[in-house]
Amino acid sequence: MNLIKEKLIEQKLVNSIKLSGLEVINESHMHNVPKGSESHFKVVIISDDFEGERLIRRHQRINKILANELENKIHALALHTLTSKEWMEKGGSAMPSPQCLGAGKEKL
Repeated sequence: MNLIKEKLIEQKLVNSIKLSGLEVINESHMHNVPKGSESHFKVVIISDDFEGERLIRRHQRINKILANELENKIHALALHTLTSKEWMEKGGSAMPSPQCLGAGKEKL
């Protein structure tokens, strides 16, 4: 499986934000895209740098870091941006992504 974009996203975030946790998940297989695609990602990022920031500001920070990828390579990016405290309050897990409702996607 091709993991070039996944690793690039991970590296850019690791180099840009002080992290307590990071998970970059390629969810392209859940969408109507060719096998092996890297177009849809979920990023769970835990950082105390988010303390006191509104959700929109957290997302803007991540979008700025990944601006080139969002403009040229990634179709969709689901962000879960949490402080360590918020992560613990959620039981140490992020919500699962919904199934794609895109045109042509076969129903399971």
